[in-house]
Amino acid sequence: MVRDGIDRIGVVGAGTMGSGIAQVAATHGYDVVMRDIEPEFVENGFDTIDDSLGRLAGRDALEDDPETIRDRIEGTTSIEALADCDLVVEAALEDLEVKQDVFEDLERVCDDDVVLATNTSTISITSIASAIDRPERVVGLHFMNPVPVMEGVEVVVGEKTTDEVVDLAHEVAEDLGKTTWESDDKPGFVTNRILMPWINEGIRAYDEGVASKEDIDAGMELGTNVPMGPLTLADHIGLDICLHASETLHEELGDRYKPAYLLKRKVEAGELGKKTGTGFYEYE
Repeated sequence: MVRDGIDRIGVVGAGTMGSGIAQVAATHGYDVVMRDIEPEFVENGFDTIDDSLGRLAGRDALEDDPETIRDRIEGTTSIEALADCDLVVEAALEDLEVKQDVFEDLERVCDDDVVLATNTSTISITSIASAIDRPERVVGLHFMNPVPVMEGVEVVVGEKTTDEVVDLAHEVAEDLGKTTWESDDKPGFVTNRILMPWINEGIRAYDEGVASKEDIDAGMELGTNVPMGPLTLADHIGLDICLHASETLHEELGDRYKPAYLLKRKVEAGELGKKTGTGFYEYE
């Protein structure tokens, strides 16, 4: 039975996605426990949150002051600190074994009625949930990056996820100011199943000399009314993340998801996009 009230949210992972989820939950009045495996990672997560809250405060986009929101978040390296959370969102590495290990730990420390969500963008919810004894309480809550800015959240239904858990996932995401849509537990779900081929085809078009990178992005932005073209978007997501997602989908769904050669080459060169300062474009 799922608890009626969600007051305290746990987040596993203090990276880009985990810190963003923690920030949004705290902004909407929840007490948050943000856990990572090293104190340095936790501190980096808080630095990211402080920077983001500062920018939002500068635009008068916060109802509470940044300090009040920040004080709602507890940082920790202890998995046991999540024991009193009502819902936990896992945002660890996009690796099945890592996620299964996290869920085994969460099942050990959390009460039986706690909903366990994963922020995975490509890995099967059913596969993640197979590591624990109560897979019916596992659901996908796929936030978009950057979490404080992007409106959408994808709710992904595993093979054994109960309707009650799915409903609660929608309600919590909507209470965080997000708009949700629902996907079955098929590779890539809705977003990445469609997005990754689009990005890869944009990269191929550039690599094959169809147009300059600027014109490819401009053509898609102006011609299809998307806010970013495929090359700019790939840089913002992270080229390593795009490659990993494409490789996962290629394995599951075949050659139409084969990663573009230039994408692999840039990742091998360490040009990962905005986070490294160089991808398809240069960044400060």
